[in-house]
Amino acid sequence: MSKFRQLVVFRLDERRYALSLQVVERIVRATEVTPLPGAPAIVLGVINVGGRVLPVLNTRDRCRLPQREISPADQFLIAQTGNRTVVLIIDQGEEVIELPTTQIVDVAQIAPGLEQIHGVMKLSDGLVLIHDLDKFLSLEEERALDAAINGEAGHGA
Repeated sequence: MSKFRQLVVFRLDERRYALSLQVVERIVRATEVTPLPGAPAIVLGVINVGGRVLPVLNTRDRCRLPQREISPADQFLIAQTGNRTVVLIIDQGEEVIELPTTQIVDVAQIAPGLEQIHGVMKLSDGLVLIHDLDKFLSLEEERALDAAINGEAGHGA
């Protein structure tokens, strides 16, 4: 097992979060989101990225931050879960960092039961929550999203 982790750090409001670099495809400028009827509440809709219709997830909701409209200044972080490619709305991508795994605290040591958080990264200027993208959606949300996407197959996004 590697003694270092590469992470993509991004910002929502004044808070910083991270995902493992290996799950991140890219960060692009925000665009209009097409609503997806029947999708779970965490899914704001879908976008077309290079011919792929991808679900846009409400990152602010999952992080318990105040809701707001998508702004042209926002960015979309495109990443791969174990089951699908998803889009997270972020305020800004900050940097890719590599740090020793000793600087990451397992979330179970702090607050057991926070499923979508993998750990907490200790940096000189504060803490960064590391998300586990495979647990971002519950099993029920995954099923509802699959049903909504299959119901929309054949409709343009």
